[in-house]
This record gives sequence, structure tokens and C-alpha cells, in this order.
Amino acid sequence: MTVAWQASRRTGGELRIENVVRSFAAIRAVDDVSFTVKARGITGLIGPNGAGKTTLFNSVAGTLPINSGSVMLNGIRIDGLAPHRIFGHGLLRTFQIPRPFAEMTVLENVMVTPAGQAGEQFWNTWLRPGLVAREEKALRDRARAIIEFCGLTKVERQLAGAISGGQQKLVELARVLMGDPAIILLDEPGAGVNPGLLDHIVDRIAELRKQGLTFLIIEHNMDVIMSLCDHVAVMAAGRLIAQGRPSEVTADSKVIEAYLGGGVA
Repeated sequence: MTVAWQASRRTGGELRIENVVRSFAAIRAVDDVSFTVKARGITGLIGPNGAGKTTLFNSVAGTLPINSGSVMLNGIRIDGLAPHRIFGHGLLRTFQIPRPFAEMTVLENVMVTPAGQAGEQFWNTWLRPGLVAREEKALRDRARAIIEFCGLTKVERQLAGAISGGQQKLVELARVLMGDPAIILLDEPGAGVNPGLLDHIVDRIAELRKQGLTFLIIEHNMDVIMSLCDHVAVMAAGRLIAQGRPSEVTADSKVIEAYLGGGVA
């Protein structure tokens, strides 16, 4: 029987985004944005299409360099670091459109996440086969525990490209958990997911928060934001226009105006 998975002790990352600017030619996609993602909390990042949310996400994760400002994780400056080094500091992300290895099984997708595996060095399979076998077994056991936590056990042997989009989002979450995160950036976890599976994803995020993980979430579904987040930052036209508790920002006149007067939806 698979041992129940729990988050490691490397939890509770605090992320400080300070005066971040990211420009494309003369356009400031992110314009002097500052807010804090508190440790062991869930912060939502919302705003209309084109607000700069994904650009900010990519900048925090290291796939886009910032022009000015800083990004601090637990007091360590991480802007300017390569994505794999940011990964090493415990900040991991998912994508709005899942990116599984389609021709690999769900289990294999989760197992490949950790870096520095002994089997990555081809000579170890000849010179240290025992080490490779022990490490692979430990990785498989851990991956299966995470897969069970995410509710994917029934599909773990299926090709990741053949399962539903919602299940692929859970595979992304499982891969992130395999990387031993302190803070997780989720890019629209609810997009394109059927209501039943969305409830399951929300439940898993809430459980991970109880275990001490920190989240920054881009999400358009305000039911998800209201049910999960204790703090919300709102962007429009590249700038931060409001932040606070969900009930506060959804009543803010600037936020309502940014959503064209139709309310936040």
C-alpha cells in the first residue's frame, strides 16, 4: 500500500515583489508592481486580459528578465537567476496550458521532475547499478504517493497526452510537488476544468496550504479566488491597482472599473 504523502519541511516561503518593471520596447507590461505573498498563505493575482499577470509570473519564475525592481524569496534575491536556480530555491510553477510529456505515462511524468538523479549519468547504470535501482525505487514510491494525493492513481499508467485537460493540470501539480517546493505559482488552475474536478483541485490546494505551502495563483474564476485566497492583488494595464482581502478588492471602485463596470468575473 502506498504511504500517504505529506509536504516536506521546506515550506512557508515568503515572496516579496518590489517595484518590478518589465518592458517590451516602449510598452511597460509590468509597471512598478509591488506586493508580498505571505508565507503559508494563498495570494490571488487577478485582472482583466492583458493586465500583465502572466508577464509578472514569468518574470518571477525567471523565464523573463525584469528591467528594474527586485524579487525576494525568504530574504534571498532571485531575480536575475536562471529558472533552474530559482527551482533550487524552492519556487516552482505550473502553466495555464499544461505541458506534460505526452508520450510518457503519468507516473513517468512525475518521476522525471527531481534534478540530479544518479541514472542521469549513463555510466552509473554500469558502475553503480545498485545506487540507480535504489534511487529509482525511492522516486517511484514518492511519485506514487503524490499521484495518490492528487487523485490520479487510476490513470498513472496512462499516457499523459491521453488524459483530460483537468487531469493534466493535476499532473502539473504533482510534478511541482515532486520538486519539493516552498512556494508554488499556479497559472489558472481552474481554466477549462469541469466543475467536479475543479472542486477536487481546490481541495488539494487548500490541503497543501494546511501543510504549510505558499501559493500565488492567477485565476479568472472568482469563486475559486473567494474560496481559497486570504489576499488578492489586482492588476490592470500593467499596474497594481488594488490589494487586500477578497471581499475588499471585489468592492473596490477601481477594480470594478477595470472589469468594464460588469463586476469581477
